[in-house]
Amino acid sequence: MSSNKGLGNKILAQGMILAIASMLSRVIGLVYRVPLTNIIGDTGNDYYGTAFTIYNIVLIVSSYSLPIAVSKIVSAKMAVNEVENARRSLVGALLFALTTGTIGMLIIWFGADALANMLKTPLSAPALRVLAPVILIVALVGVIRGFFQGLHTMVPSAISQIVEQIVNAIVSVVAAYYLFNYGLKAGALIGNKDKYAAAYGAAGGTLGTAAGAGVALIFMLFIFSIYKGVFNKKLRRSRAKKMPVDSYSTVFRILIFTIIPILLSTTIYNLFSFTEMFIFKNVTRLQGYDPHQISLWWGIYAGKISVLTNIPIAIASALSASFMPAISASFKKGDKAEVRSLIVLSTRFISLLAFPCMVGFFVLAHPFLLMLFHDNSAEAATILMINCFCVPFYCLSTLSNGLLQGINKMMEPVKNAAIALLCHAVFLLFILEVFNSNIYGGMVAVIFYGVLMCIFNRVSLYKYTRIIPEFYKTYFLPLIASILMGVFVFISYKLIHIITASNPIATIISIFVGMITYFALIIKVGAINEKELQRVPKGDLIIRLAYKMRLFKERD
Repeated sequence: MSSNKGLGNKILAQGMILAIASMLSRVIGLVYRVPLTNIIGDTGNDYYGTAFTIYNIVLIVSSYSLPIAVSKIVSAKMAVNEVENARRSLVGALLFALTTGTIGMLIIWFGADALANMLKTPLSAPALRVLAPVILIVALVGVIRGFFQGLHTMVPSAISQIVEQIVNAIVSVVAAYYLFNYGLKAGALIGNKDKYAAAYGAAGGTLGTAAGAGVALIFMLFIFSIYKGVFNKKLRRSRAKKMPVDSYSTVFRILIFTIIPILLSTTIYNLFSFTEMFIFKNVTRLQGYDPHQISLWWGIYAGKISVLTNIPIAIASALSASFMPAISASFKKGDKAEVRSLIVLSTRFISLLAFPCMVGFFVLAHPFLLMLFHDNSAEAATILMINCFCVPFYCLSTLSNGLLQGINKMMEPVKNAAIALLCHAVFLLFILEVFNSNIYGGMVAVIFYGVLMCIFNRVSLYKYTRIIPEFYKTYFLPLIASILMGVFVFISYKLIHIITASNPIATIISIFVGMITYFALIIKVGAINEKELQRVPKGDLIIRLAYKMRLFKERD
């Protein structure tokens, strides 16, 4: 039991490293999206978001599943000391990434115009072409990150993500500014300067993505060159013990059969963004809405709302990526107790993070948008207040995807995502046609998809593990604590805003009030206890703080 606890603590610590890096990356992304949005506007955000939606689909098909697959295979091989097979898996994955990444890059480059026209956004094509080489670069970076994650070290991936995002932020804003002004001049010659300026500005924004990915690749290659000596020592010891060695044909077969289910799952799981955009833009046009208004709606959602709500979802994704290799290794060794412990621990942790984010976005929807994007419209705030309800469902379904893959039930997320996607498409058509609900109906459909994925994956997990997270402590108590926190945040914002007449000051102070209040509440309502806090990285420090705040009864 102590070894299980030790491994759980180690994985949670590594997961926290990756989650913190992911959160910092998202915060950096949020910071640079503010000036980027101010430069390119909501129309430019529509072009930018459309380009990224198409890019993400091709990226998912070509290489997005590689880090997860590589980490899973390497972790399983290293767990039984098959170091040579881990090395061969890395080589095979790099060759696979080179092939699929090149194909994806060519599809994006030569098919940019056709793909942009399909989504009724032809001026997103320049931004899409800038993203073409990123497909190949990200594929190679993903393999190396997956290799280190399979070794249960998240530090290289974490640092590379932050470095990548810093470069991305700087280049995006600078390039968007210069290309936006160039677009004004070019567009003036043909009498459409605003749209062409937005299109060129969006292309400048995607140029930052390319630069960041390039720097991340260089960084990961540098780290790998340093680690190579340590890995070679392990390799020599493994060869001396004459461990079994797989042929490269076997390595590729394992790689393909690991990649395909993850690929199908992530493709279908993320295809909803494409179908959402495709159905929404085409149906609203047929309903007679002004194309410019449709573009503004989608620009608000893609450039502002999803940027905010994706922060906690990205943290859930990072935690899922960090837990999956450990679950895979424990599952391969037949350690059912450790598999159960990791599933329960990760689910509890995600719930404690997701619910306060949802409530925070709901309560501070207008202040957030006003502070970050200078958007004072009730429409944008309402979109965020609706969309924020998807956060816990997407966080939990993202985690459960990784958990199912970790216990080798690779096709379960594929089946679940396919059924949810079909239901989502039907529901979106229904709510748009029957209620003429425009962008608000689109946001409800986003929540609907997340709810279905969450339910389907949880049923699948129970089917294969017989694990039912304690509903009261895992879901109900964090939700109650979050709602109470929301009341304190709302009151504090109103009072501070009356005193200071400053939205940024009132918003920032209210966020800190919410963090302190939520920390106190989850302990007071019993959502987490002292023993469980000891499993959290820096848990002793957190416990000492809780005692100073008199949240725990003094020890005898």
